[in-house]
Amino acid sequence: MRRVKPSSQDPPRQRLTELRNELLKLHTVLLASERALYERDIQRIRSRHEFLNLALNDPAFAWLRVLSQLVVLIDETLEEDEAPSAAEASRLVSKVLDLLSATDPGGAFEKPYLEALQRDPEVILAHAAALKLLRRLE
Repeated sequence: MRRVKPSSQDPPRQRLTELRNELLKLHTVLLASERALYERDIQRIRSRHEFLNLALNDPAFAWLRVLSQLVVLIDETLEEDEAPSAAEASRLVSKVLDLLSATDPGGAFEKPYLEALQRDPEVILAHAAALKLLRRLE
C-alpha cells in the first residue's frame, strides 16, 4: 500500500492525505474480510491474480468499489496542479463520513459494510480509526 506524505504547508492537502491514507487502511481490512468470507462461502482463492480479478469483477466485491472510487477521487484531487481548497477538502471529508455512517442500512454499500462490521473485529477497529480521523478533520 503506497502512502502519501502530507505537506505541513497546505492544510487542505494535509487533511486529504490523512483521509486517503486512513481510507486505504480501511479498504485493505475490508478486502481481507471479504476474501475470508468468499473463501468460506464460495471457494478458495488460489493467487493474488485471481483475488485481484475477483475484487475488480465479481459481484461479491462490487460494494467495495464505492470506497475504491473515493480513494481515487481523493488521489486525483491531490495530484491536480492547483492545491485543493478548504471547501473541497471539507466536501470530501463529509462525503466519506456520510458513507461510513451507514445512514441507509439497506444501501448497496451500507448493507454489506454493516455486515462486515458485525462479523469482523478488524473491520470494527479500522472503522473506529477512520471515524476518529474524520471527526478530527471535520
